[in-house]
Amino acid sequence: MTYLDGKQVLVTGGTGSFGSTIVERLLGETRCPRIVILSRDEAKQYFMRDRFRGDPRLEFRIGDVRDPGAVADACRGIQVIFHAAALKQVPSCEEFPLEAVKTNILGAQNVIESARRQGVERAVAISTDKAVKPVNAMGLSKALQEKLFIAADRPSATRFSCVRYGNVLNSRGSVIPLFLDQLRRHQDLTLTDERMTRFILTLRQATTLVLQVVEVMRGGEIFVPRIPALRVKDLAEALLRRVRGNGDGRVRTVGIRPGEKIHEVLVSEDEVRRCLESPDTFVILPAENGGGGEHPGLVPKGPGEFRSDTCPCLTPAEIGDLLVAESLL
Repeated sequence: MTYLDGKQVLVTGGTGSFGSTIVERLLGETRCPRIVILSRDEAKQYFMRDRFRGDPRLEFRIGDVRDPGAVADACRGIQVIFHAAALKQVPSCEEFPLEAVKTNILGAQNVIESARRQGVERAVAISTDKAVKPVNAMGLSKALQEKLFIAADRPSATRFSCVRYGNVLNSRGSVIPLFLDQLRRHQDLTLTDERMTRFILTLRQATTLVLQVVEVMRGGEIFVPRIPALRVKDLAEALLRRVRGNGDGRVRTVGIRPGEKIHEVLVSEDEVRRCLESPDTFVILPAENGGGGEHPGLVPKGPGEFRSDTCPCLTPAEIGDLLVAESLL
């Protein structure tokens, strides 16, 4: 038995890369009697319904987290929320920052308010390394989402926590689909800066962490996986070698985009002093006393930020092996 057995679950953004994967795992690995999927895209819902062959445990709802009424309706009877709905593309959020505010901040607040009113037991928000020391609209909006969820935990019977991680391998809108498309078109691979590093994990790793977090969360924490990074140039060159072994093609630097960072941070200097760690996870406790509860077996984190340019990086060979293991090549 796990905590999720017998629980009714809501997944916002449930037709996205993360959402559809965690729904698949909830169906296959838990005894959840009802899983509600709230998303805006009826086409994705159609294909997802077909993919799971109309499993009676699934309930699809067309709606937007920006709409308090749609969120409230989706929360009826729910005990657990995985809040994955977000605008997450840096360029589009830079161009339309108000839209990022509406979805990533106001949408999160709608989830919080409905969770409290409906008596939801636990809610986990999905965040990003771009929320740490943010320099773009997407990162700023996700940082405020984190603040809202952590602050909501204090006066509430509902427990609120966040999971923060880096780039998910081959998720929609990530660099790997771009590179693969350029390879199919026999184009150069475009890199914004040769120095760029990024944290990397698979969808399996991301969903495993979230499923573990909902079991152990006490409320008010930010959970961060201890994951490797890669140099984006190494990723591009690994793809070239695996797909075009004869050396055909090259990596071309095109210049950094608005709002883009060279390196990312998952645990900031300010957070280190209230961070616990295990061999595979960091747990950032809330700045205010009294939150985060007890986490047996964890120890205070050592000094220094957890950064993509100083943590262990995958070698080009390891990147190639990972791409093969994930059936991307």
